[in-house]
Amino acid sequence: MPLDARTRYLTTEESTLSIRNRCTLLSISRSSVYYKKTPESILNIEIKDRIEEIWDERNNKGSRVITAELRTYDNLPINRKRVQRLMRMLHIKGILPKRNLSKVGEIQYKFPYALSGMNIYRSNLVWAIDITYCKLPSGMMYVIAILDIFSRKVLNHYVTNTLEAVNCINCLEKAILKYGKPVIFNSDQGSQFTCNEWINTLEKHKIIISMDGKGRWVDNVYVERFWRTLKYECIFLLGIETAPELKQETTKYIQYYNTLRLHSRLDYKTPQSIYNASIVGNPTDAIIYCEYPALDERTKKQRKRVLPSVNTLC
Repeated sequence: MPLDARTRYLTTEESTLSIRNRCTLLSISRSSVYYKKTPESILNIEIKDRIEEIWDERNNKGSRVITAELRTYDNLPINRKRVQRLMRMLHIKGILPKRNLSKVGEIQYKFPYALSGMNIYRSNLVWAIDITYCKLPSGMMYVIAILDIFSRKVLNHYVTNTLEAVNCINCLEKAILKYGKPVIFNSDQGSQFTCNEWINTLEKHKIIISMDGKGRWVDNVYVERFWRTLKYECIFLLGIETAPELKQETTKYIQYYNTLRLHSRLDYKTPQSIYNASIVGNPTDAIIYCEYPALDERTKKQRKRVLPSVNTLC
């Protein structure tokens, strides 16, 4: 017999036996019979309502970001463990993606990975680009994004239904026109980034070319992490089904991501604020360093260390 049924039988059925003996016979803890549940505090109810609002309004965030938003926007000195407990009571949690690997396209040009062991200490030092797909009822759509690695700011994006290299080139040219050019530009070994047109564009701007190793998504991990955020906090959550809707909602979300969304790796600051602090000459106000560890030392538990800077490239 289930515990709830035994407890209900104990409290509803009359008996000449004592409570102690009945608990022993039914294998029920005697303290549970006398325990009176403490009602939820008013503060906890208000916090639960606020957590649901944060989780529902735009994206299904995890406990870390929700805790940061409660501290930043609601001035609540709340502990993350309390947020986790309340989220469990609400039966909500951050949605995690499934593992996937990029496929290497037809390679015309291949360049070495230039970010290994680099101390990326300011904005516009290293940019990265990548493409992700969105399967809609009307067909496949693709989103191109260029990120500034130091600040994680999305400098430019482009939504298209083709994988032609010209779309990536146009996205790059608009980013350069607005923000200037980076010292190093990193990409994977996709056919769009190994063709003559793409390579010639980077060489025309005298940008150092860097490419991920084969099958090494971690070499471009910041853009890959952004795709997870975009899909699970915008595209999947909103149930986007048409190309115009995808373009509109992607643009709105990236604006939110750059200016309002608190980034855990940036000490819960926004990418826009980090980018601005670095550009005006105060990178220490933003973050100490952004480390790309060596190929044989990429582990989550590695010790943080400040690596040689790339002043010789600037």
